[in-house]
Amino acid sequence: MHAFLNRRRVLVLALVSTSIAILAVGAAASASAGHGHHGFGHGRVGHGSASITSQPWGTAPDGTPVNLYTLNNGRGMTVTITNFGGIVQSINVPDRHGQVANVTLGFSNLKGYVDDDYTTTASGETYFGAIIGRYANRIANGAFKLGGVTYHLYQNNGTNTLHGGSVVSQWNTKVWAATPISGRHSVSLKLAYTDPAGLAAPATPVIPTATDDNGFPGTVTATVVYTLTQDDALRMDYTATTDKSTVINLTNHAYFNLAGEGSGGVQGQDLMINADSYTPVDANLIPTGVASVAGTPFDFRTAKPIGRDINSGDTQLVLAHGFDHNWVLNRSGSGLSLAARAYDPASGRVLTTWTTEPGVQFYSGNFLQGDLVGTSGHTYRQTDGFTLETQHYPDSPNQPSFPSTVLNPGTPFNSTTIYQFSTAGRH
Repeated sequence: MHAFLNRRRVLVLALVSTSIAILAVGAAASASAGHGHHGFGHGRVGHGSASITSQPWGTAPDGTPVNLYTLNNGRGMTVTITNFGGIVQSINVPDRHGQVANVTLGFSNLKGYVDDDYTTTASGETYFGAIIGRYANRIANGAFKLGGVTYHLYQNNGTNTLHGGSVVSQWNTKVWAATPISGRHSVSLKLAYTDPAGLAAPATPVIPTATDDNGFPGTVTATVVYTLTQDDALRMDYTATTDKSTVINLTNHAYFNLAGEGSGGVQGQDLMINADSYTPVDANLIPTGVASVAGTPFDFRTAKPIGRDINSGDTQLVLAHGFDHNWVLNRSGSGLSLAARAYDPASGRVLTTWTTEPGVQFYSGNFLQGDLVGTSGHTYRQTDGFTLETQHYPDSPNQPSFPSTVLNPGTPFNSTTIYQFSTAGRH
């Protein structure tokens, strides 16, 4: 999801050409989730052992050393993650012919991410691949009431608080404590960060300072564990606790292009979102309720190209400059559930998203303006990538009918999302 006004930011129907594979992956995923296994689906037969390595990757603005970690599943898939913002810097996966390409947008060095956070550009702050907290998505008017107290937040998105507020408070700008973990059939990177309680910030935005005055009550201790399995799945397990009642909404902000990063637009890539309804928005991109997707461009229950309806002139698409909305996922129970599936017909790459979250924000890269140079040296323009940000709904602290985002002492926050990669189509 992108920041509005120059601050940028799934019934389950399978793709026709991949229906058999999809059913197999889905059944395996449910079984694996129920038994606590990380791997699922029909992974490729391959050779080699899973491994995780690290290398120095510069220093953060405050002088803290930063590392880049490479997770390798030994079967052709590698993921690089930095402890600066928990950013997924690259996801390298093979196509149907075995050709490996990076399928997520980002920068080639740490400076690119720091500049993206702290420098004003036409594209705005992209949050490429980062952990988003303490509250992902928007909170209207930069304020919410909890326990009879009104908390004022930094307004960094018009009158809204977006993705945590000021850049000095956003979790994507923090250096997380990192612990590599080697498992029998997987490798993991555990990241930990403690977010201090903030004093009530002014209702009127001020220039951010070096202090972590985020406006949210409570000190929150969070961990995010990235796990790469031998079945080409990147699993993200989020846990958080607080010492005082607060609100929390965590996600990852990876932008995907299944044809390969820097290869152009994603309009021809197919997307299915497992949702019968979505949350329409007002001019400030704040939800106005829940509505059916039937008969609208927001109906992705049957897979269709991302670009099929994006220029339809629908009022909602005009407001957001494309897709930048929350879908209310069709769920049964509290475990992992299918959220979305994307497919690139040219390469055959398939991305299947599973989550325990109630919603997913599909954002079509509307605010990429061609002023950012990505990992491969190509510039990023509108619709050159898409996000599937699994999370609770936007502005939930101010909308009692939405699933609650309140976190209380003694009751940990737990959430899991899995990005599963595979291939389909003719070889």
